[in-house]
Amino acid sequence: MHPYSSGNYQIPNPNYPFVPQGQYYNPYSEPGWVWWNYPQDYGGSYRLMAPQRLTFVLVHGSWADAHFWDGVAAVLRSQGNIVYTPEYAGHGTDSNKKVTHAMITKSVVDYIKQLNLLDIILVGHSFGGTVIQKVAEQVPDRIKRLVFWDAFVLKDGESLADELPPQTRQSFEELRKMSNDDTIMLPFDTFRALFVNIATTDDAKLFYTSVAPEPAKPLFENLDLKAFYTLQIPKSYVYFYQDNVLPQGEGYGWNPHMSIRLGLFRLIVGDGDHFTDTRTRPAYLAQKIFDASRD
Repeated sequence: MHPYSSGNYQIPNPNYPFVPQGQYYNPYSEPGWVWWNYPQDYGGSYRLMAPQRLTFVLVHGSWADAHFWDGVAAVLRSQGNIVYTPEYAGHGTDSNKKVTHAMITKSVVDYIKQLNLLDIILVGHSFGGTVIQKVAEQVPDRIKRLVFWDAFVLKDGESLADELPPQTRQSFEELRKMSNDDTIMLPFDTFRALFVNIATTDDAKLFYTSVAPEPAKPLFENLDLKAFYTLQIPKSYVYFYQDNVLPQGEGYGWNPHMSIRLGLFRLIVGDGDHFTDTRTRPAYLAQKIFDASRD
């Protein structure tokens, strides 16, 4: 139901198989990093630093549940990181679809408090970006860094629907009216074109079997985000440039349209789409999230 290949991956991994051919991935090769910054042993030889161990809380988006992260979580855990994947109200095993954005936020806040999680990397994907915005307002002292992966970063007073192209918003409104429980179920053709556009047809059909109707109300609620924009928590944005959920340019898109709202942030870029890599390349996605999260 949720296939992935966990493998035995290193993070950071200097021999990562998805680095373009002829290039060498080095976790310290970012702009501004020069050879004399490498730590030295007592003999003066240069050595790589040990991978940092982090605590992740991964928050899924719409039309998904906690299983969305199974492959990525397995890779991160295999390297000694601690990973939590909360499932929020109206999703997964919760049959009640009459939820609000505040109820969804409370699910994640309560999860973090009940487990007494501290110094966490809070990751939000897609709609999950709006969730971690609100969660951060309530537990800022527990968060080490916020990471948005192709995620909505709403302005104060906006709803997610405000950021959709008119045609997409109209489609969602029509699907909402057609339901008998105020949900939106994506037709396969829409899911295929927007969410898994780089997947094979067979994979897209397999992924679609886990798609469930999404509670509509939270997507159309205007959010008060004044407190979020006063927070000094470090932030990162992971942008996959083949993600087709939002159109590129024309006042839409993930980066820079959404990402720039974070102010000072770290940008990590990948070549995937909105859903596919969680199933087909979990180690690749885990690498990008790790890069966005480490000190």
